[in-house]
Amino acid sequence: QVQLVESGGGLVQAGGSLRLSCAASGRTSSAYAMAWYRQPPGKEREFVAAIKWSGGRTFYADSVKGRFTISRDNAENTAFLQMNSLKPEDTAVYYCAADFGSDSEGWRPTYFGMDYWGKGTLVTVSS
Repeated sequence: QVQLVESGGGLVQAGGSLRLSCAASGRTSSAYAMAWYRQPPGKEREFVAAIKWSGGRTFYADSVKGRFTISRDNAENTAFLQMNSLKPEDTAVYYCAADFGSDSEGWRPTYFGMDYWGKGTLVTVSS
C-alpha cells in the first residue's frame, strides 16, 4: 500500500501563487509516475499535470500550461505543483495520485490508470 498526503492549499487572490506538495509513503520502492488532478465545486475531477519517475517527461492540461509546473524529489518521495498566475477558475480540491504502471515510453496519465489517491487539499482563488 501507498499513502499520499497533500499539503499547501489555501486561499489566495487572483494573480497569486501557491505551491502544493504530495508526500508518498509506504511501498514506494518501485518507479511510479505522480499526477495532480482537481475537482472544482459541482464539477467532475479533471487532470492537471503529471510527471514520470525520471522527471524528464511531464504532461499538462491546456488550461494550466505556462502557469503551473510539476516537479518531484524522488529521494524524498515528494511531488510538487507550483501554481502561478492563479485564476478564480482554478478553485478546486486538488488531489495527488500515483501510477505504478508507468514504465513504458508511451505511457500517458489517465484517471483510471492511477493506483493510489490522496484525500485532497482545497485551493480557493478569490477575484
